[in-house]
Amino acid sequence: MFHASEIKRLIEAALPGAVAIINDDAGDGEHFSGDVTAPSFATLSLVQQHQAVYRALGRHMGTDIHALQLKTYTPDQWAKSPHAKNGA
Repeated sequence: MFHASEIKRLIEAALPGAVAIINDDAGDGEHFSGDVTAPSFATLSLVQQHQAVYRALGRHMGTDIHALQLKTYTPDQWAKSPHAKNGA
């Protein structure tokens, strides 16, 4: 069983300045969703942002993590999102 806290740690360690909010949606340690905000995303396409997160998770993607529904944001995008306004 993999933990949301480990996904958060891996992402934040690999992406300088990143903030990850990860949820174990099914409570099974395999199906997760998350919001990741990172300054480096400002120069990347959406596909490249997701690829950066998947690289941060390395071998865990497809082995320990069965599914990860991902939303990525630059800090400016996050500040304007409903999540930030709701204190998520």
